[in-house]
Amino acid sequence: MDDRDYDDRDSGASSVILAFLLGGLTGAAIALLYAPRSGKETRDMLSERVRETTERGRELKEQAIGRGRAMIDDAQQYVERQKQELESRKERFAAAVEAGKQAYREEKQKEKV
Repeated sequence: MDDRDYDDRDSGASSVILAFLLGGLTGAAIALLYAPRSGKETRDMLSERVRETTERGRELKEQAIGRGRAMIDDAQQYVERQKQELESRKERFAAAVEAGKQAYREEKQKEKV
């Protein structure tokens, strides 16, 4: 997974959150303008909408945090796998170099005899 995948998810999540909040505020404003309610009813309704929007915002934030943590975990696991693979290749390369040195020494010994 490359960095662009993470960037696309981040911008998509923030766009959804922003659109949701703007939609909630717009809906509340329209309701205030067209609702034939008393001041107390309007305030209560507005208070409830703000509470619902705030709660939904918190839920979206928690989801985004959870996804972010999952991406971090995935990235850490990927890095760990790559480190292990690199270490394995390093060990195989060192063994091959040592085998080459040993073969060279043996050939050199044969030439002396």
